[in-house]
Amino acid sequence: MSETTDRPLRKDAERNRKRILEAARDLFAGKGLEPNLNDVAHHAGVGVGTVYRRFASKDELLEAIFEDGLNQLTDLAGTALQQPDPWQGFVWYVEQMCEITATDRGLREIAFSKSYGGDRVTAAQERLIPLQKRLVERARSDGRLRPELSDTDMPIFGLLAGTVSEFAGHLDAELWRRYVAILIDGMRCRSDQLPLPVAALDDDGVECAMRSWEPAGPCGDRSRE
Repeated sequence: MSETTDRPLRKDAERNRKRILEAARDLFAGKGLEPNLNDVAHHAGVGVGTVYRRFASKDELLEAIFEDGLNQLTDLAGTALQQPDPWQGFVWYVEQMCEITATDRGLREIAFSKSYGGDRVTAAQERLIPLQKRLVERARSDGRLRPELSDTDMPIFGLLAGTVSEFAGHLDAELWRRYVAILIDGMRCRSDQLPLPVAALDDDGVECAMRSWEPAGPCGDRSRE
């Protein structure tokens, strides 16, 4: 009798978990990482206790959602590296990365900040870095990417695309494509180019920026209140 009554409870629990994850993805994509678990519960149409039974903290929920998203960026970088033309592979990756970061605010914020998430998010971020470095080095060695461009510029490109969407995405959801095209054109190496006026951040600088940037505020509003 106990086994029979347990089964529907397990099904309900899994159904609620999926419902929470879907609601959280939708909420974070539109509003970024600022919403707390209470907001997620409201968006999912479940009691807040149901959310806390599935996810003990906001970081736990963020990892469940965004590890896959970060792995998607890594997979895209790997696919770009397989393209025989280094410049085309680089351009394709920048366009794909910017599409994701322009249309999913939560993923953008967690991809370029180290203030949220835990070990799984950090590991996913770390897997992406060397692939982006190889993409830049390959396109630079090919002679079509301007020599000053650094792999540490990549997070900035993703953030720029997202800023366009935050500013005017409600007027034109595709507007970010215009500015990414301008950006890519400016990255192409030309004989008459002047040097860039400021150097890129080094690896330590990017690490410091990612650790100090808290787009959702201190601790991402992880309290239950």
